[in-house]
Amino acid sequence: MPSTRGEKDACDLLDADHKAVKKMFKEYDELTESKARSASQRKQELAQQICLELTVHAQVEEEIFYPAVRGAIKEMDLLDEAEVEHQTAKDLIAQIQAGGEEEKIDAKVKVLGEYIDHHVKEERNEIFPKARAARKLDLVAMRDEIEARKEALMSEMGAMA
Repeated sequence: MPSTRGEKDACDLLDADHKAVKKMFKEYDELTESKARSASQRKQELAQQICLELTVHAQVEEEIFYPAVRGAIKEMDLLDEAEVEHQTAKDLIAQIQAGGEEEKIDAKVKVLGEYIDHHVKEERNEIFPKARAARKLDLVAMRDEIEARKEALMSEMGAMA
């Protein structure tokens, strides 16, 4: 059953992730302009945090959100594209996590941010409205499932970092 728009649903939760990571990309970008010694350390921490957030976000979308939406809408090409975009983002995330020259990391974080912006626009403008219109999806219950899985992944991956 579709949610009444008064209650937060899975799309709202995923979009909150989008907004949080966009803030981190903005902070990273501002730090690339800074000459302060502390900026370099903060950028490394921020890059790792961005990678963690995006990894967890992609995993919950792939495990929970996309399969449910795939069963409820007709436009499979949207979800196929989203999954391909996830794979490309994961490749960039792996390169950022591997480290290397700071300038190259800056460039990779910038490209990842641009890539994520594009992906977010498609989700907000195409996938989320279709998911909300699908009668078969209980996006409020899915929100709870995604939240629980995110918490588990964050503590799991955070412990490994």
